[in-house]
Amino acid sequence: MHRKLFVVVLSVLLVGAGIAPAVAADQGSRPVRSCADLVRSYDVPDARTRVTSASVVSGATEFCDVRGTIEPNIGFQLKLPTRGYQGRYLQYGCGGFCGIIGDPAFPQGCGPAFGNAAVAATDDGHQVTPENGFDTTWAIDNQQARDDYFYRAPHALSKVSKRIISVFYGFAPRKSYFNGCSNGGREALLLAQRYPHDFDGIISAAPAFTYTALIAYQAWIARNAIPNDKILLLHNAVMKSCDGLDGLVDGQIEDPRLCRFDPSSLAGQLTADEIARVHRLYAGPSDAGVRLYPGGQAYGSEVSWTFWLNPTPEFGQAISAGLADNALKHLVYPIGKPHSSLASFEFTLREFRRLVPETVKANAMSLDLREFRRAGGKLIIWHGAGDQGIPFEGTLDYWQRLTGGRSQDWARLFVVPSMWHCSGGDTLTDFDPFPALVSWVEGGAAPARVVASGRDSEGNVVRTRPVFPYPLRAKYDGSGSVDDAANFVAAPGFGFSDRIRWAGEDLYHRPGPVAP
Repeated sequence: MHRKLFVVVLSVLLVGAGIAPAVAADQGSRPVRSCADLVRSYDVPDARTRVTSASVVSGATEFCDVRGTIEPNIGFQLKLPTRGYQGRYLQYGCGGFCGIIGDPAFPQGCGPAFGNAAVAATDDGHQVTPENGFDTTWAIDNQQARDDYFYRAPHALSKVSKRIISVFYGFAPRKSYFNGCSNGGREALLLAQRYPHDFDGIISAAPAFTYTALIAYQAWIARNAIPNDKILLLHNAVMKSCDGLDGLVDGQIEDPRLCRFDPSSLAGQLTADEIARVHRLYAGPSDAGVRLYPGGQAYGSEVSWTFWLNPTPEFGQAISAGLADNALKHLVYPIGKPHSSLASFEFTLREFRRLVPETVKANAMSLDLREFRRAGGKLIIWHGAGDQGIPFEGTLDYWQRLTGGRSQDWARLFVVPSMWHCSGGDTLTDFDPFPALVSWVEGGAAPARVVASGRDSEGNVVRTRPVFPYPLRAKYDGSGSVDDAANFVAAPGFGFSDRIRWAGEDLYHRPGPVAP
């Protein structure tokens, strides 16, 4: 695998503008305690915590590096700037099965008035090694560890971080934000649904919110993989057939649902079995005509199948296989009940329902965000249209049910053409709505567009493209480079119906448990 692709995939598995100066004095705040003083116990209700180390780290942003454990076993890292703190807290989501604390980065590109924010991340209550990121043996007979991962750890960390911040600076955060992708995107939606007062602004990217169905989906695509050389042949044929259907030949498909490519046209280049597998990949799993997942592999996403559906030297197995097999063996059925595996899982309605009792705890499918709205919360959901791991159609289905498919004064959805899972893509590779979220929360200006960028293998920006709130799309104005965002305007979407009939529709009305 190309090194850049490996970094993209690993970050997914282990992790997820100008700003109004609304929250603090220009010079920011300094600590009222020393960093070393933070090493002690904190009797946070239902989240008793022990800080085991706290040390000053020099650099562009000098900070107090706080490490500790929230009972019983939630590890965390909290970075507290020693200068220039302006009252903001940013918490990151955790990707994959978690188990590792992704180094929380200080946010960039938020304007000179933003200052430095306190940032934090957690391992969600269990520990694994980077070499064994698919490990779920911690969940075999430990319900507490499961529950911490499913729904408690991000909430517990928000309480603990705010307490430690109060001790260090003498005041609690004035504005709090959460940013996560994939499993972190699931956590983001879950926080808005079940803990509506924890965060003022939330970004949910490529959310794994249909946890019940997503594990079955990973098994489906893993069992229908085709060789990488055939994948590249397929991708070239798809792009030749569908690139221009959005009105512009630019190396990317604006909306994969425009494409009607028939894999049977590659007979003689693909075997009959490979053609059948490709048909199944695009369609997604079903039983007796009932979809088991609200989506399928996107036309145009094929290049990313090479490292998601097939084994790589870096991981030793396909990502889809690692996720499905380990979840089915140890995590997604109730403790003490019969489990399954990638090899034995049956794509039936009966087996789908067997997953519900445990995975409903992890689902972030509730449509009731009234309390989050009343609290003044702002939500940005975004998803790559070429996502090979979590099809964007499921997010569109959720959005349609949540908002009727329209932007709200508290919520926006952005769909990034051609982008893969969380980052990377054929053309557009990077999308960061965080500065826009802060402007919205603190300045009241809802984002009218966010610019996505595309980088080459050397990291150079070679394309920029505006992304407008869904269902609006970017349309070329007819002059200048198609790689320059300045040459695009907002246009109506393609008018697709986003609501999908599928086996898990009842789960939108099962909100799941809440931790104190």
